[in-house]
Amino acid sequence: MMQLNSSENSLVTVESAKAATVQSQVSPWLMGLLYPLAHFIVLPLYFGRIEISGQENLPKDGPVIIAPTHRSRWDAIVISYATGRYVTGRDLRYMVTADEVKGVQGWFIRRLGGFAVNIRHPAIATLRHGIELLRERQMLVIFPEGGIFQDGKLHPLKPGLARLALQAESIQPGLGVKIVPISIRYSQLIPRWGCNLTIRIGSPLSVASYCKENIKQSAQKLTEDLQKILKNLDEQVI
Repeated sequence: MMQLNSSENSLVTVESAKAATVQSQVSPWLMGLLYPLAHFIVLPLYFGRIEISGQENLPKDGPVIIAPTHRSRWDAIVISYATGRYVTGRDLRYMVTADEVKGVQGWFIRRLGGFAVNIRHPAIATLRHGIELLRERQMLVIFPEGGIFQDGKLHPLKPGLARLALQAESIQPGLGVKIVPISIRYSQLIPRWGCNLTIRIGSPLSVASYCKENIKQSAQKLTEDLQKILKNLDEQVI
């Protein structure tokens, strides 16, 4: 089994990496309580109009990376609302920044499928866990911009999402990893009560079609294509 060494943009064997184990879980009782609460009460009451298009593009099975734009701390709940168990019958796993798993918020995130990644220096164990989730055919959410941007603009994507997806596919050829681009737009840069919410879900990208060159070139091409699609989805919203 191979894994990315992020400091050198190369591959190293996971067995040779001495890294702490990373795990994520979905608490059945907590998800069973909070998901319907957010879906039927919190989001409909907080936002004015909620418009979603493209849900037919969401795979109902197989390994999937959800790749949304990131505009607010509402985004994780919004993505669950638009793609989660009431839509696809699937619970989501989230790769989030280390800052987001601190305090009370972190307690909830860790029990609702979230696990932390250091954006600047991602640990091998974290990346390995992301690959394991894909090999288990889970639906994994990764915000490819690498942070929240509240200026209404799409920022350059980080290459980590593409590298992780390509490595999962190369480790297990035929795995069938799909990347689903999603644009999230609020009618206000900082979403307040009563603002409108628009979600555009694009057609999935097949990762296997990018596994023809070395991983660095493939990741660059995949990242560029994902950037273009997200930009187009964003422009449809305006």
